[in-house]
Amino acid sequence: MIKKIFIAVAVIATVACGSQNSLQSKPGKPDKNFYIYLAFGQSNMEGAARIEDKDREGISDRWLMMAAVDDTRLGRTRGEWYPAVPPLCRENTGLTPVDYFGRTMVEYLPKKVRVGIINVSVGGCKIEAFMKDRAQEYGDNAAGWMKPWIAPYDNNCYQRLLETAKEAQKYGVIKGFLMHQGESNINEQDWPEKVKYVYETLIEDLGLNAKDIPLLAGEVVNADVNGRSASMNEIIARLPETLPNSYVISSKGVTCAPDHLHFDAAGYREMGRRYATQILSLMGIEVKE
Repeated sequence: MIKKIFIAVAVIATVACGSQNSLQSKPGKPDKNFYIYLAFGQSNMEGAARIEDKDREGISDRWLMMAAVDDTRLGRTRGEWYPAVPPLCRENTGLTPVDYFGRTMVEYLPKKVRVGIINVSVGGCKIEAFMKDRAQEYGDNAAGWMKPWIAPYDNNCYQRLLETAKEAQKYGVIKGFLMHQGESNINEQDWPEKVKYVYETLIEDLGLNAKDIPLLAGEVVNADVNGRSASMNEIIARLPETLPNSYVISSKGVTCAPDHLHFDAAGYREMGRRYATQILSLMGIEVKE
C-alpha cells in the first residue's frame, strides 16, 4: 500500500513539474478551441518595462506561449509550448502588451478555449525586418547594437515568425496578428503599404483566409503624454484605409516611461487589455470597463 502511494505521489509530482515546463503534445489534429495569435514589432512589443511579481502570478493554464527561440536560462526550447509566464519574447526582455492581452482573453472566452501567443520582436527594428523580400538583408546588415537581439532569429524575423507559426498550426488555429511597430519608420508615408505587404505574405504563406484574420496595430506613445514619436500615429491611423480587416489600438491616456518612447508597466497592461478588447468585440464579446 505504501509503495502504491509513493508511486502515485511521484506521478503527480512529475505531471506538476511538466506543467511548468514544456506542454508539448502533438494532437491528432489541430484543436479548434486553441486560438493562436502572432505578435511582432519593435521594442514596445518586445517589452521594455520591468516585470513585477504580480505579472508572474495568477496566470491561467489556458494562456500559453510558444518559444520562438531557445532560452537556456528559462529552460525553453524553440517550437514548444509553455505557460505564458513573462518574458514572452526572448531572454532579458520585459513586460509586453501580449501579457495582458492573453490574461484578458482567457478571462472572457469560454472555459473550453485556450489562447496561445508567438512573439517575434526586436527593439529598434524597422518594418522591413518583417518584409519577406527584405528581412534577411535587413537582419544581416543590422546595426551592431541590434545584432544580439536579431541574431537569435537567424537574422530573419519574417522567416522565424513563419516557421514558428507553422509549427503552432499543428496544435491550434491562428486567429489574428498583433503588431506594435512604427517608431523606427517615423513619418514614412508608405508605412501602411509595407504593413499590408507583411500581412498579405503571412496570410499566403500560412494558408489563411484574410477575412478571418484581423491585424491589430497599436499606436506609439501618444501626444497627450508627450510621446517622442507621436506624429507617427497620424500614419498608423491610415492603416485601415490601406489594409482591410485591420484595426488601430489607441494609446490615448496610456502612461509611459521617462524616455517618452516606451510604455511603462501600467501602460503595457492597459495596451494589452485594449488589444484584447478589440479582438473580443469582433467576437461579439463586451469587456467591462
